[in-house]
Amino acid sequence: MRIVFRCDPALVDVLPPPVPARDAMPTWLKEMAPRMDSALHARPVRTLKQCPPFVDAMRHGFMILLPCDVQVSGGRFSWNWDCPPSSVDCMPRSPLSFHVHEQLAGSPQGRAGQAAIKFNSFWTIELPPGWSLYCTHPANRDDLPFRLLSGVVDADRFFDAGINFPAVWTDPHFDGTLPKGTPVAQCFPVSRESLALDCQPFDAATAARFTDTVTHMLETPGVYRKRYRVKR
Repeated sequence: MRIVFRCDPALVDVLPPPVPARDAMPTWLKEMAPRMDSALHARPVRTLKQCPPFVDAMRHGFMILLPCDVQVSGGRFSWNWDCPPSSVDCMPRSPLSFHVHEQLAGSPQGRAGQAAIKFNSFWTIELPPGWSLYCTHPANRDDLPFRLLSGVVDADRFFDAGINFPAVWTDPHFDGTLPKGTPVAQCFPVSRESLALDCQPFDAATAARFTDTVTHMLETPGVYRKRYRVKR
């Protein structure tokens, strides 16, 4: 699928472009041991590093990246970004803005008196007709000190302005730097085709296949990866 990203020509050499999610995998996953000794099992067990659905969720779609370093100290955000003058009107000049806490009041994301941050967008995103863009927190990235709010944008029609990404800051003890290039949003196209949910009981053939598949998975490691997983 062709996805078109556009930005202000004055910023094209400054902004980190969106990247395939597979190119933004975290260091902790790369360094994670594939097996660990389990006291309960009395043998080594495979870790999440060897769970294809876990890893493939992190590799799916593309990432929007933070355009510059952002310093966080005592709950305050600051940055020193030498951003060139924009050649178009209404382009944001800062990596972050915010939503007042009242806009989240009554939702599980609301925190009393705490504003939500908003990662400003400098790229527009155009999808083919019939597709929307699902934007969410980078999959399985609980190491990040914020939690993005998920949203769906009809980016086959709305593509002349950027999509901003609101988030709740979840680590009140974080003091440090969010470096330029930090993944702030994971996005992937979703079809707007209507769903037809067809729920059926097993017949004899599907029951046999179920038993055969589960037996193989219990007896042999890596059955899903070797027989069913689509290589990406």
